[in-house]
Amino acid sequence: MYVESIELYQYRNYDSVKVDFSSGVNIFFGDNAQGKTNLLEAVYVSGTSKSHKGSKDKDLIHFDKDEAHIRLFFRKNDLTHRLDLHLRKKKSKGIAIDGVPIKKVSELFGMLHIVFFSPEDLSIIKNGPAERRKFLDMEMSQLDKGYYALLVSYNKLLVERNNLLKQIYFVPSLRETLDAWDEQIIDTGCAILRKRESFIEKIDEMMREIHGNLTGGLEQMEVRYDRNIAPEDFAQTLQANRERDIKTGTTSVGPHRDDIGFMVNGTDIRKFGSQGQQRTAALSLKLSEIRLIEQMANDKPVLLLDDVLSELDHHRQNYLLDSISDIQTMISCTGLDDFVNGRISLDKVFRVTDGNIEEYDGNMA
Repeated sequence: MYVESIELYQYRNYDSVKVDFSSGVNIFFGDNAQGKTNLLEAVYVSGTSKSHKGSKDKDLIHFDKDEAHIRLFFRKNDLTHRLDLHLRKKKSKGIAIDGVPIKKVSELFGMLHIVFFSPEDLSIIKNGPAERRKFLDMEMSQLDKGYYALLVSYNKLLVERNNLLKQIYFVPSLRETLDAWDEQIIDTGCAILRKRESFIEKIDEMMREIHGNLTGGLEQMEVRYDRNIAPEDFAQTLQANRERDIKTGTTSVGPHRDDIGFMVNGTDIRKFGSQGQQRTAALSLKLSEIRLIEQMANDKPVLLLDDVLSELDHHRQNYLLDSISDIQTMISCTGLDDFVNGRISLDKVFRVTDGNIEEYDGNMA
């Protein structure tokens, strides 16, 4: 699978632009704040409906416009497909696949598998649990539509239960309605917990191997599922915490409080790891994503590398480039120095200047 082309209209700093990609390596270079990241972001939005940075739809639209359009063509199983996204500041987005509007975002998942790697991915390792849950939910949703449906259902139930808890504090007679909500949230939450456990086991196995290779066997990586509650204990603990939940107006246990731990030689690198260890862990995690997609979806993802080569030493750069030789890759960078030694084949090179993209032949002024 690979992306053939993308057209942007009033997206971020782009007025109107079209790019035809190579199925191999595509390099986008230029000064900072010219639109390189915006282009990669648009590709990611096409496959997931969301920005990798968590930006809202209104922030993806040109600052003085009310709407934006993305049209992306990609090749899969010897067929070309078209994705259309219509972003609006005051309405929900519209999405169409091959000209047919979809009603649920879940219909988009699995059409186009994308792995995005940027310096900000260190936040998955360094920041709080919310960042790691966000990563987990997005990757699992792309590979398992059933998981996405469970997640949407659970989040709705959680909002309803929390609203009810707040009302019970002032209207105690509503307490008798809580059992019905608890039964639903327990069933849905337990299903999420079991799917997460299975997925993290796969990530752990792959990261152990990749991280060991990256560090020459000096570091042993372990990915640990720090779940907030075990499925078999969910019902009992939720009941035991009921009075506290009513007082606080929030649900104290469940998968919405899960976390993932990244351990190197038994040490939690979020708290005690060096920045180099955290960078290596982030790289191992992204390479594991690629392998998971290949195994679970029987597909090749599109890899987006947003100015990450400068963050890695030569050993890790080489390992990354060797690992992606057979998948479509889009790389943003400020210059071409990282590629002049021929470590990677440059199938297409583009210069990005103030919202304009031109194919580069090496002779432009």
